[in-house]
Amino acid sequence: MKVISLANQKGGVGKTTTAINLGTALAAVGQRVLLVDLDPQGNASTGIGIENSARQKSTYDVLVERLPISAAALPTIVPNLSIVPATSDLSSVDITLSGESNRANRLRDCLRSESGDYDYVLVDCPPALNLLTLNALSAANSVLVPLQCEFFALEGLTQLLSTIKEVRSALNPKLEIEGIVLTMYDRRNNLCHQVAADARQTLGEMVFETVIPRNVRLSEAPSHAMPALLYDETSAGSLAYQRLAAELRSRSAGA
Repeated sequence: MKVISLANQKGGVGKTTTAINLGTALAAVGQRVLLVDLDPQGNASTGIGIENSARQKSTYDVLVERLPISAAALPTIVPNLSIVPATSDLSSVDITLSGESNRANRLRDCLRSESGDYDYVLVDCPPALNLLTLNALSAANSVLVPLQCEFFALEGLTQLLSTIKEVRSALNPKLEIEGIVLTMYDRRNNLCHQVAADARQTLGEMVFETVIPRNVRLSEAPSHAMPALLYDETSAGSLAYQRLAAELRSRSAGA
């Protein structure tokens, strides 16, 4: 089982879109995938079709009550893809666990007992470097960073890479960077070209070859409570996530 946390403290960069559609693309080729929604907004849960009324158990129960993952996971409309949904209760986890020892390793401890049930676990992190994100990084084998093709993107990445270094020292010495995924790419925009070029020059092979375009279908799909790959399998966004899944598996096989 490979645990990949999707993290970037900047909001609106495509973390949740990537978590949902990458998970769907991996599941479509027969991989058993678990999506863990660690964002109190619960957008990954909503975007995969899990209504609030169905979230009787959530990632809050996993972190605070140490509920087994298997007791919280729900099937989705995508075969081979399950999710541990999120509720707004997650926003209080920092306070609730403030006096607990080992509070940054709660998710890691719960996932260890599920190692034979899934091929991939994708953890959708909140747009903050808080206790929830620390739990995700502590539990992960690697970090996948969606990076929006805009002016301040690389500046924000520096802070995240620094946090990853600190997590390696204090919590998870084996944590690796899976790669950087360029998102919301508009080939008509010169700034996007420049950001992509700067990222590849600065970060080299850490940047995936696959680029996720700015795509209407990717934006529309969550309002229909389904991944873009189900909403419109032939859209540019869907095809990009299928390529990303293939590249991710290829990298893993070559590691």
